Amino acid sequence: MRKLFHLEHGVIPACDVYTLKMLREIIAATCDIKGIVGYKIGAVLGLTYGLSQIVNVVHEYTDLPVIYDHQKAGTDIPQMGEKFATICAEAGIKGVIIFPHAGPETEAVFIDSLAAKNLVPIVGGEMTHPKYLAKEGGFIRDSAPVEMYTIAARKGVDHFVVPGNKPEMIKHYHTLLSQLVREPKYCMPGIGKQGGNIKSAFEPLEDASAYAIIGAGIYEHRDIAAAAQRFCDEVLTWKK
Repeated sequence: MRKLFHLEHGVIPACDVYTLKMLREIIAATCDIKGIVGYKIGAVLGLTYGLSQIVNVVHEYTDLPVIYDHQKAGTDIPQMGEKFATICAEAGIKGVIIFPHAGPETEAVFIDSLAAKNLVPIVGGEMTHPKYLAKEGGFIRDSAPVEMYTIAARKGVDHFVVPGNKPEMIKHYHTLLSQLVREPKYCMPGIGKQGGNIKSAFEPLEDASAYAIIGAGIYEHRDIAAAAQRFCDEVLTWKK
C-alpha cells in the first residue's frame, strides 16, 4: 500500500461538523501546525455536501490528505465495493476507513476495490464505545476484530484503526499485526473527549507509526488552533 502521511506520528482532526463554514474554520486554524497530517471527513458533511465539494474546500487551504470515514463503510454487500471506491477516488479522497462488519467477503472486495483506485484502505476492527463486543453486551463476536485485522493484513493493508481509549487492546492488536505486517500504522480515535490520551495510546505501539484522530477535543474548543497545537505538541514529544 502507498504512503498516506508525511510524518510517522501526528494528529488527524476529525471534522464531524455540520457546515462548510465550520469545516473552513477547522482547516484554516490547523493546516499550518506541525504535526497535523491529514483530515478525517465523516458522514455528516459527506451526506450534506458531497465528497467532491468537501475535498475542494480542504484543498483551498492545504494539500494534506483527506480521509473519508463513512461511519461505517464495509457493511454492505461485496458488489458495492467498486462503486463506493469509485466515488471516493473521483472526489479526491486519499484514504478510506472501513469497518467490515458485513463479513470476510465484503471486507476482501472493499479492500481490493479501494486499492484498485489507488486509495489507502484503513481497516478497523474494534470501536471505542461501550457495549461493542459481545462480552460487554454488544452484538459483535469477541474474536471478530482479530479476524477483521488478520484478513486485512493478509491482503496487504498496513493502516489500521484501533481504539485509542483502550490501551490494553491497542497492545493486543499491535502484537498481532506486527507479526503480519512489516510496518503497521495506526489511526486512533477515542483520544480526548472519549477518555483516551496520547501517551497511553502511543506507548503500546513502541516505534510504530501512530496518529491520533481527534474531533470534539479540537473543533469544540473556543480556540481551535490552540487545542490542535496542544495535541500536536503531545504527539511530537510523547517519548520525552
